[in-house]
Amino acid sequence: MPPLKSWLSIDPQSHFSIHNIPFGIISTAQHSSPHPAIAIGDHALDLQVFTEQNGFAALSIIQPHQHVFGEKTLNAFAALGRPIHRVVREYLQSVLLENGPFPDVLQNNTQLQQHALIPLHSCKMHLPMQITDYTDFYAGLNHAYNVGVLFRGPQNALQPNYKHLPVGYHGRASSVVVSGTPIIRPNGQILLNPSAEKKEPILSACKRLDIELELGCFVCKPSSLGQPISVKDAPEHLFGLVLLNDWSARDIQAWEYVPLGPFNSKNFGTSISAWVVLMDALEPFATTGMANDTQVLPYLDEKGRKSHFAIDLEVTLTTSQGNTSNIGKTTGKNLLFSFPQMLAHHSVGGCPFNVGDMMGSGTISGESKREKGCLLEQTDGGKTEVALQGGETRKFLEDGDTVRITGVCGGEAGALVGFGECVGRIEPAPVLKF
Repeated sequence: MPPLKSWLSIDPQSHFSIHNIPFGIISTAQHSSPHPAIAIGDHALDLQVFTEQNGFAALSIIQPHQHVFGEKTLNAFAALGRPIHRVVREYLQSVLLENGPFPDVLQNNTQLQQHALIPLHSCKMHLPMQITDYTDFYAGLNHAYNVGVLFRGPQNALQPNYKHLPVGYHGRASSVVVSGTPIIRPNGQILLNPSAEKKEPILSACKRLDIELELGCFVCKPSSLGQPISVKDAPEHLFGLVLLNDWSARDIQAWEYVPLGPFNSKNFGTSISAWVVLMDALEPFATTGMANDTQVLPYLDEKGRKSHFAIDLEVTLTTSQGNTSNIGKTTGKNLLFSFPQMLAHHSVGGCPFNVGDMMGSGTISGESKREKGCLLEQTDGGKTEVALQGGETRKFLEDGDTVRITGVCGGEAGALVGFGECVGRIEPAPVLKF
């Protein structure tokens, strides 16, 4: 089928085609308090203004719930559930559709267009959700193997449990920030000489700062303490996806991670993209993930359901000198476990979920060097350098570096479903005096 066409002028290469309709939180010069919007082309449709001026008059099902478009986060909208998300998204598509059924709502309503259609460059973006909790998984098989080889050798690269369950750890929700927020280099304990017989750490600014290319998934349906979520029902608990960069301090991590895993090496900052791409928008790109040669237990068995997504992911690095280099390209298919499986495993012991909880996929890497989702893999643990434009090189990130992650589904002009970008610039560590 040919792509849908909007009456609004949209660049054919825009991530925010009429096929997408991602939701986010904006503030504007006219409305300084954060509130919901959707992205369409190079505009945001301000849903607070749209609602106040009767934009949803033709959608009766949302009438009792219109207050959600005046909230400061998407949590209240997310809590309405996937059937409502689906109806609202399809209605907004129909309002924006060329020769659609509701031309008088916006297309012929010049006054509403002037007030509700805001250029994206005039919008300030905010965290789309109040993130109640955050769990980071480790579902990228290639990444897990490559890092395992660095620390334990190829024979013991993967732990015996790896293919049986989605390995994860509890992250820190308080330091999740929206794209564009600077990332301050962390201080922490590191070993200057890990091979020394006597292990004597120092307190220092991180010297091996890294990225982790991931996807994040938000929960929209809560569960009760003691009540597992079945893998069959898990998709109804999922709101949408964002790009995620789980910044990592590799030298701090190497010293602290035994025996309980990452702590200060991860909790200083996690960046996410501003627009939540709903699960329904991603459904046309549903596919299988990496093949698992281990039979999982029945509570994780999706029975062939396609729960991964063909998302083309890229990473660029811009140095303080202004040189921009593409340093990674991979796909969302490079995950061993899906988000429904992660949710089913996370809750199997009775852990309750809240609306706004976020799950990270873990670093997504392919098999080749160009497909690796972090510098730790690309540099073989800091042994080699990544060549950048302008003759610069990197083993790990330097102050002033800006990392940009993009992700998009589909290759047909005018029908792209993308995430925009997830951007962070590294700022110097604070100077500590004791």
